Amino acid sequence: MANKDKPPTWMNVDTALFVMSAGETKEDSALVCFTESKDKGKYVWKGELNAGSYNLLPFSTGCRLKKHSKNNFSDKSVELVYKTDTGELDLTSELREVLSEIFEVIDLDGNGLLSLEEYNYFELRTSGEKCDKDAWTVCKENFDMRKNQLTRQGFMELNMMEATEKDGDPADLWVTLESMGYNRMLELVEACPFQIDVYCEGTQPSMQPLSMDSKLLNQALQKSITSRFGAKALRGHDNVFIYTYRGDHRISALIANKVSII
Repeated sequence: MANKDKPPTWMNVDTALFVMSAGETKEDSALVCFTESKDKGKYVWKGELNAGSYNLLPFSTGCRLKKHSKNNFSDKSVELVYKTDTGELDLTSELREVLSEIFEVIDLDGNGLLSLEEYNYFELRTSGEKCDKDAWTVCKENFDMRKNQLTRQGFMELNMMEATEKDGDPADLWVTLESMGYNRMLELVEACPFQIDVYCEGTQPSMQPLSMDSKLLNQALQKSITSRFGAKALRGHDNVFIYTYRGDHRISALIANKVSII
């Protein structure tokens, strides 16, 4: 595991939150604001918003998150499963710690439990398939549940089952861990966990997790670049313009071709 005295590598990842008005269609949505200032480990925006619904879109350039091919993996690999004194298989403490981190990431409403919807975000990420209601019923019968939701202990039990079904072969566990951004030393190097906090004066905001819409995110990113600074024509190409956004934590550029194609 990584040295606990050192800040995790993902703390250096640039992040931002775009706030867009929630129109009836994507075309109706408009960028309202986005975080630019940073307070310790938090990216912050403070201001006034009219009453209504908004899409909160997390963003990172990903420049510090490098995808590693299997050919680049180190020969070193931590153990995920071990045999106890009684000969039974168990998860290592290092793996349990990482699984606990993953549990917190996919627990979108922060209630300490995983609903079927939350668990399916995890399943889609790691296996590409959803857990249907019948499979969820099997989970209820075999793993620790509360209020029809999977507990942290139940999540550990589910991963334990994957290890014991193949006599301790960690192949499936590694698929899960690598899909969530961990390397073979159980360091989070290909993903950046985040938490969105919203504070309002005089009212209690209501938040609902939704699947990320890449088209809406691209729309917000482009608007954040073009709305601040004027465009410069590319030398020798009067119809090609470059917009550049320079902030404290990122520099982004957008190239626009103004030629009308008939």
